[in-house]
Amino acid sequence: MSTPTPPARRSFDAWFQISARGSSVRQEILAGLTTFLAMVYSVIVVPGMLGKAGFPPAAVFVSTCLVASFGSIIMGLWANLPMAIGCAISLTAFTAFSLVLGQQISIPVALGAVFLMGVLFTLISATGIRAWILRNLPMGVAHGTGVGIGLFLLLIAADGVGLVVKNPAPGLPVALGHFTSFPVIMSLIGLAAIFGLEKRRVPGGILLTIIAISLIGLAVDPAVSFKGLFAMPSLRDANGESLLFSLDIGGALQAAVLPSVLALVMTAVFDATGTIRAVAGQANLLDKEDRSLTAARR
Repeated sequence: MSTPTPPARRSFDAWFQISARGSSVRQEILAGLTTFLAMVYSVIVVPGMLGKAGFPPAAVFVSTCLVASFGSIIMGLWANLPMAIGCAISLTAFTAFSLVLGQQISIPVALGAVFLMGVLFTLISATGIRAWILRNLPMGVAHGTGVGIGLFLLLIAADGVGLVVKNPAPGLPVALGHFTSFPVIMSLIGLAAIFGLEKRRVPGGILLTIIAISLIGLAVDPAVSFKGLFAMPSLRDANGESLLFSLDIGGALQAAVLPSVLALVMTAVFDATGTIRAVAGQANLLDKEDRSLTAARR
């Protein structure tokens, strides 16, 4: 004898189209936890990158969390798509290393450039130009963009754990780092475990691996220590100063900075478009013509 489904659960399932997509509430919760833990890298990498350029890391940490939370909530409740939104690592690297450190652009002007990029990106999205690019992007370019972003993140992770280091000698820009160090060994073991569990289609394999490696690191690695579960967020640095509303839009409109603004826009468009196409393909959200359903809805 079957148990009738409560109306609240039916409406919840219908709103998010869980059964229609061949999923279940349990599977979605598991996938959400996995995505959350997999995206935690951004709250470490983004403040680290921008901190090297002079941004306050603690404030960037809070801002990164806010961007990911609000972006993902809007994507789920408004667009009704199972995708998480976070800070673009490519744009972060370009802002920190190219604009501020490379071209010696001040932080307020760099923030102004990022703001103008956001305005232009919104116009491109609202007018349907980005949807047109998404519909007509060749599959080779879409797959290449997804692979390229993945390799870029892998390089950042390898640099973070010390697997690769900057090569001081002539030749390749990177060299093999401390291969026998504890972070490198645990990272490689975790990566191998994820590959094996995904190959065997173990439910929650990525989530289980992340939790296991984190617990081992917390218990064994002396460089890892427990700092508590909660702390009051702040958008100010150690001196009590904040970069909030300190962006210099006028400075970003100067002729010398405008090419960088256009470069940011192009990077954002193709980064976001390629990522959405790659993620949509993995989530079976492509139509019969291999076009993203996100573009078709618009």
